[in-house]
Amino acid sequence: MTIVDKWSHNAFIPGQVELDEHEAAMIEQRTRLLGPAYRLMYQKPLHFVRGEGVWLYDTDGRRYLDTYNNVVSLGHCQPDVVEAITRQASTLCTNTRYLHETILELADGLLSTVSGGLSHMMLTCSGSEANDLAYRIAKVRTGGTGVIITETAYHGITDSVSQFSPTLGPAVPLGTHVRTVPAPAAYRGGPNVADWFTRDVEAAIADLKRHGIQPAMLIVDSIFTSDGILPEEPGFLKGAVDAIHKAGGIFVADEVQPGFGRTGGSMWGFQRHGIDPDIVTLGKPMGNGQPIAGLLTRHDVVEQFGNSSRYFNTFAGNTVSCAAAVAVLKVIRRDRIMDNARDVGAYLLAKVEALRSRHECLGHVRGAGMFVAADIVSDREARTSDGARTTKVVNAMRENGVLISACGMDHNILKIRPPLIFSRENVDLFVDVLDNALVD
Repeated sequence: MTIVDKWSHNAFIPGQVELDEHEAAMIEQRTRLLGPAYRLMYQKPLHFVRGEGVWLYDTDGRRYLDTYNNVVSLGHCQPDVVEAITRQASTLCTNTRYLHETILELADGLLSTVSGGLSHMMLTCSGSEANDLAYRIAKVRTGGTGVIITETAYHGITDSVSQFSPTLGPAVPLGTHVRTVPAPAAYRGGPNVADWFTRDVEAAIADLKRHGIQPAMLIVDSIFTSDGILPEEPGFLKGAVDAIHKAGGIFVADEVQPGFGRTGGSMWGFQRHGIDPDIVTLGKPMGNGQPIAGLLTRHDVVEQFGNSSRYFNTFAGNTVSCAAAVAVLKVIRRDRIMDNARDVGAYLLAKVEALRSRHECLGHVRGAGMFVAADIVSDREARTSDGARTTKVVNAMRENGVLISACGMDHNILKIRPPLIFSRENVDLFVDVLDNALVD
């Protein structure tokens, strides 16, 4: 199988669809001003001007159900977060080299959600920066450089992190210090996921050492989002974590996508596995749209790094972003967001699973909380991936007012990750549109 650029599918390609005069002019302007590296989603681009709750609105006032966005996980323009940002921005915006109560409130709130000795918070502006910082700490802590990841992982876009983000595609080469292991997917790899995933990690460790590379870290997105959303049986990660510790490396739980209650019933995806990471990286939904990210770690893990390197980031931890993140934590607790993710997520999973009886192209369906995946296949028995049909389904749903995307090595897995405030009524609308999109 060939790993492809995660942004090359489900993208606008000039000349393939008819555009009105204003859309064509905007796209020409984007190309001229922003250059060739940016992509637009969907075969026919969308121009949004407003968001509210689970809805996005285009220039004509048409609303779209957002079943894809895991940044504004509490909903677009969430009032408490907007108020916190506005109040703080009108009062003070400054950096972490001055005393301020809000960053301490945020650290205390986040650290109260974890165990295993995690006692320090460090802030960045993005999940990519968080994983970059985690790698820097891991190298100092272990004396190694080796990184173990899953084969379609996505951990970010900095130079260091892109070298262990294979889903960016062959134009972004993996580092010689990086080893990949197959994603822990029972649907493709068979039962006993814990056993064979542990063996694969042990083999990767052995290969690094054979080439004179000391392992520094095993890093996984704890729901394996880019690999296809793989909740599997809780607990299967423990053997792999034990293996990297035995080899002198650390375990980094990348919670940029599964964190902040998305998996339902727990704040963090790794907590489903009963393990204690050495570092937890955070991002995307942390500020419900305000750029803020970071990591949580133990004192012994970061002590040498902190004493020798120090750390400062001009924008990370600014008072406005911290106020947004504090508001996010308060809303999660007050509105019982994790309970909603668990309960409505289970309803969503059951409703999508029920469609399998009507559509042979719908293969395996799985999920945890507000994270659901469905394989699109051309042959259910043979489990033959059908990326082309997946693209058609995604774009048909877009035409009918529902937004989703796709993931996985063959780009044939529907990626369903609505805001955590999704209701059963929202689920019913989503499933009706999906039902129609799956028809030949």
